[in-house]
Amino acid sequence: MMYRTEYMAPVGRLTLIADEEALLGLWIQGQQYEDEAMWGAASILQETRILTEACGWLDRYFAGEKPVPSELPLRPQGNAFRQMIWEMLCRIPYGQVTTYGALARAAASRMGKERMAAQAVGGAVGHNPISIIITCHRVVASDGKLTGYAGGLDKKRMLLTQEGIPLRKDRVQHLAFLEEEAFL
Repeated sequence: MMYRTEYMAPVGRLTLIADEEALLGLWIQGQQYEDEAMWGAASILQETRILTEACGWLDRYFAGEKPVPSELPLRPQGNAFRQMIWEMLCRIPYGQVTTYGALARAAASRMGKERMAAQAVGGAVGHNPISIIITCHRVVASDGKLTGYAGGLDKKRMLLTQEGIPLRKDRVQHLAFLEEEAFL
């Protein structure tokens, strides 16, 4: 059985989907690749322990605390490559960012490949089904430019600002990016 709830956040209405054991999805209203329509039809609008914990995590996050993804049981649905990328996203600390290129280099290393296209990583990042908690908003272009957020760049900007990341003209300013070693 799957359950859903809605959460009003500063970035808009969020829909959360869970089963009895884990959070399966979190989508910002209007998000590109929003699986909520598919999952929502098969779910019951009801609070559960998992959904209550996830909403508590979001309360803390939007209050300026620094909860980490590992505090919640998460089970995003995707192939092995996407699972690997989403696991790496969970390693990006609050208030820090990385690049698609750094994630691609780390993924290539993990897979025993010489290199991997940042676009392949971008596809996996963009299809993250548990927005905000699996921290896809913390990934930027190699020049610091805000790119490719399924929830919309305005939402990405809001989330990064929430975390105290300095932005100027849709670019991260004065931060060192996490490099691939952080994900190995």
